Amino acid sequence: MRNAALAAATVLLAVSFSSCNKENEVKDEANKETKDAIIKQYLNHTVYPTYQNLAAETDKLVECLETLQGSMTQANVNAATETFLEARHWWEMSEAFLFGAASDFGIDPHIDSWPLDEDAFNNLMASPNMIAMLADDEDGSVAGEQLGNALLGFHGIEFILFREGQPRNVDEIDDDMVTYIVAVSRDLRNRCFQLEVSWNADAPAAHAELMEELEFNTTVNGGDNSYGENMTLAGQAGSTYATRTQALQAILDGCIDISDEVGTSKIGKCFNGEDVTYVESPYSQKSIKDFTDNITSVQNAYMGGIEGQRDEALSVHNYLKDIDAALDTKVVNAINNAIEKIKNMKAPFVLNYTDASAGEAIEACQELSDILDEAKDALNEQ
Repeated sequence: MRNAALAAATVLLAVSFSSCNKENEVKDEANKETKDAIIKQYLNHTVYPTYQNLAAETDKLVECLETLQGSMTQANVNAATETFLEARHWWEMSEAFLFGAASDFGIDPHIDSWPLDEDAFNNLMASPNMIAMLADDEDGSVAGEQLGNALLGFHGIEFILFREGQPRNVDEIDDDMVTYIVAVSRDLRNRCFQLEVSWNADAPAAHAELMEELEFNTTVNGGDNSYGENMTLAGQAGSTYATRTQALQAILDGCIDISDEVGTSKIGKCFNGEDVTYVESPYSQKSIKDFTDNITSVQNAYMGGIEGQRDEALSVHNYLKDIDAALDTKVVNAINNAIEKIKNMKAPFVLNYTDASAGEAIEACQELSDILDEAKDALNEQ
């Protein structure tokens, strides 16, 4: 009798699961044109241009640092810092969509780990063999393979180029330091090209060719689809998204994750005393700019595009407004409030991480994360 009851329960569960799936498919089919349009807008006017700009600026950064290597002048240091900050801006503006290539290929920790390991850096500078290897590292592969995450990416370069929020004095930068950041910048560029190519099947051919030369993965699960194609195919065979609703929820998941990270980790670890060394961008003192850009990336993802390319009619924002206008208003207000609270933090963060304004920013980010979670659940009803 026990086995019979178990079998009956299993059948009932399977029937219920099947019924639920069919119901979701019917809902998805009913709104497919709208959802497809939102996904297309999200990819073409948020993800693709953000990664395109990131790829372009990191490529330019390599050129600036190579110029500095050939001519050690303060003007060249200053030019490199300006390009660095622009590249950094576009990276932080991408953090609402760290899901996909950035996480699957370990790109996020590879190019954006902090704090810099200063002991490891000093050991590197004291190793003529490693410096010689980096000097011959024409494509950045030696840096990418031999240096750990705590010496790679943005913060390794930042450590050399900045002090106390200003471009570092050129007299404080020696040849070995420049050799190091040139190699690191090439690896940084490679990984940003990887992000661009992995998402956009129409990325520049030269960038795709470099990925092939370096044997970098650029497709979903090693298959035929880019991450953009995978999302475009949501609800169809060949996509990892069973329904278009799941793709829209993934957009919100990315927003939830970064909102939570900014509040809980990026600001919270220092503010709460959990780890007072966990200060992002301490040498350039651009932490608050980083945090602001992170929440702006949420705004871009939710509202339908980056500045100059936004179409709110084709956005998750507009879709949710039709479902629950009051909830959408809460989301929009929470985004704006988080940006405002972060901008109002006492600067620089590296010297003021216990200020009450940091606590207010943490609360605003947590509120945003919670409200976005409500929005994600609301999408599931449609």
